[in-house]
Amino acid sequence: MNVDWLDMMTTPAALVDLDRVDANLKRVAMYTRQHGLRWRPHTKTHKTPEFAALQLAAGAQGVTVATVREAEVMATVCDDILLAYPPVGDDRLTRLMALPPHVRLTVALDSGEALEMLSRAARRAGRTVGVLVELDLGMRRVGVQSPEDAVALARAVTSSSGLEYRGITFYAGHLRMPQAELGDAMREQSVRLATYVDTLADAGLRPKTVSGGSTPTLWRSHEVAGLTEIRPGINIFNDRNAVSVGACPWEECAYSVLATVVSTTVPGQAVIDAGSKALAKEEGFTDTGVYGALLDRPDVLVRGLSEEHGLLDLSSTDWRPRVGDRVRVVPNHACASVNLHDRLHLLRQSTWAGTHAITARGW
Repeated sequence: MNVDWLDMMTTPAALVDLDRVDANLKRVAMYTRQHGLRWRPHTKTHKTPEFAALQLAAGAQGVTVATVREAEVMATVCDDILLAYPPVGDDRLTRLMALPPHVRLTVALDSGEALEMLSRAARRAGRTVGVLVELDLGMRRVGVQSPEDAVALARAVTSSSGLEYRGITFYAGHLRMPQAELGDAMREQSVRLATYVDTLADAGLRPKTVSGGSTPTLWRSHEVAGLTEIRPGINIFNDRNAVSVGACPWEECAYSVLATVVSTTVPGQAVIDAGSKALAKEEGFTDTGVYGALLDRPDVLVRGLSEEHGLLDLSSTDWRPRVGDRVRVVPNHACASVNLHDRLHLLRQSTWAGTHAITARGW
């Protein structure tokens, strides 16, 4: 690593390659235009208004958020926001209703209880909030369990003051297999989704918006009949998990964590100062006991993490780092790692290009 300014940075530090970000955004923008899909990226990956602005400039028609804090931050750059999380609780709802009135707000719901809370809050605030009925298409986390339940909830939305029925949403986060193995799963998803859409249409509730998608299934989204909108998040940065399932090549990983080698005394390994508090201790999609790999040496894996220590496995390489050497680690899950840092340090053609505060983390 020959870039002097990186050698001067305090580690661990979160780095973003802007040239790779630009290429990643251009690729998804071309894909969505080709297939007539709206692009509403999930901002939980980067949690910064600056990167949301880049996504919007590249062709995104709105953004997705998971927290009220993310909504507050993204409202400074975007006037069309989907909260893909039920806003249960007075504090959440009060802050949500305090978003600028020009923001077109939509919320994903799967229960009558959450719907009634939202309706009361919208009435008090004197604003109209859109609702997408959330479906469970196999992830078994949230979502109504049958087309009949979807009809009942959609009807409840249409009869609730302050709310507007805008369609349906789902998240197939359980589909994490290699691209070549996705075919049957995508067809099954398409069939299950069609059952919901047809049942809603028969009830006079045809969804205008059908929102889904994820980074692992991004490039197969057009295979889901009826899908109108996709919400990939990680693809702006990509990570080791995305590479492992073929959602991107290694060269499209734009996010890494700069770390310093602090020990080489134990044979066969080196210790870096990026542990679970910098990389996030998440297992990979396709392996266990591995938490990342070096950006310029992807055969060197991070095979152990404690809070402040990361263990580099040197068994597959002739490279032998020295204490003080700098390395860049691509973590398994970029979103979880980004949320552990205060700021993103930016590179453009290997030159320092500034920093962005990770404004939407916390709260």
